[in-house]
Amino acid sequence: MRAPSTRQAGFTYLGLLAAVVLMGLLLTMASRVWSLTEQRERETQLLFIGHAYRMAIASYFATGHQYPHALQDLVQDERLPVPKHHLRRLYPDPVTGKADWSLIPTPSGQAIMGVASSSQGVPIKRDGFDTLDNALKGADCYCAWKFIYYANRWNRALGTGATNPAAPPGTIQPGNPGTRNPVIQPGFGAPGTMQPGDPGTNPNLN
Repeated sequence: MRAPSTRQAGFTYLGLLAAVVLMGLLLTMASRVWSLTEQRERETQLLFIGHAYRMAIASYFATGHQYPHALQDLVQDERLPVPKHHLRRLYPDPVTGKADWSLIPTPSGQAIMGVASSSQGVPIKRDGFDTLDNALKGADCYCAWKFIYYANRWNRALGTGATNPAAPPGTIQPGNPGTRNPVIQPGFGAPGTMQPGDPGTNPNLN
């Protein structure tokens, strides 16, 4: 039996080399697709948790007409005889994986009116936000994804029984104490999104 010629061995080597290169390219493409998928999921979680913090701040403000001085106040509101829980627990920033939120102070600087991611990463999502999140459109940094509750803008008195169309989901409607805005909370219950707290529960619990 004749041994393979040098030319045949060379062709075999080139074929194996091409197969290795092709496999590497496929693995690189798969890794990029996985990375983008994971980033999109983190963005979905960031929107969900950001909404939860904003609604908790709205609930805190509706209870005593003042903003919280610390995020912990949302978990344990000691202003009432029986402490109220506007948020089940403090959630980390899903982009950084840490509880390193950038706190957005009120004009007086004495309280907190919102939170923002501390990540310097560039978002994939640039459009298609809910109305309340229009300010996030075109942001070049997750740090520009700010979830703020503007009491004066969203809680103007519109008359008894009037519904404020600009009021964020979960806030108390002016003129109708004790009722909540019927607008569906963005992200809550959406397939594939992470729900803070126990499955099926709303993080804005009393």
